[in-house]
Amino acid sequence: MHATCVLLGQRAVLIRGSVGAGKSDLALRLISSPAPAFAHPAAHAILVADDIVRLHVANARLIASPPPEIAGKLEVRGVGIVNVDYCERAEVCLLVDLAHLDDIPRMPDEPSLLETIHGASLPRISLYPFEPSAPVKLWLALYRLA
Repeated sequence: MHATCVLLGQRAVLIRGSVGAGKSDLALRLISSPAPAFAHPAAHAILVADDIVRLHVANARLIASPPPEIAGKLEVRGVGIVNVDYCERAEVCLLVDLAHLDDIPRMPDEPSLLETIHGASLPRISLYPFEPSAPVKLWLALYRLA
C-alpha cells in the first residue's frame, strides 16, 4: 500500500495520503520527538515503513512491515533519503487519512469510522499533518482506542 507506518508505543498507525500530502513529514516529527506525557513512560515512536508498506492479516489483525529494499529509509523533502531506526513488523491499530484542515470536522462522530483492509476492521481518522499539534493528536487518537 502507498502509505507510511509508524509504531507508537506498542501499536502502529498507517498514514495515508496523496504524494506530497505530508506522510513522511509527519513520520519524521513523530520519530524525532519524545512521546507525550500521557503516554507510557517507555513509549516512543519508530518507523515501520515509509512510502510503501507491506500489509497482511494474522489472527484478524493487520500487520505492517517494510519492503526489504526500503527498510529503514525515510524521505525527507529537501534533504533526501535518510537512514533511521525501524521496526520490522507492527500491528496496525489506526488508519490516518491526511486531509486539508477545512475538510476535518471539529467534533467527529463517535465512534471513529471503521474501514476494512484485507479483512481487518480498523478505526479511521482524518488529520491535517502540518499542524504543530498533529503528532500529539495522533498519539491521543491511538490512546483513546485503548
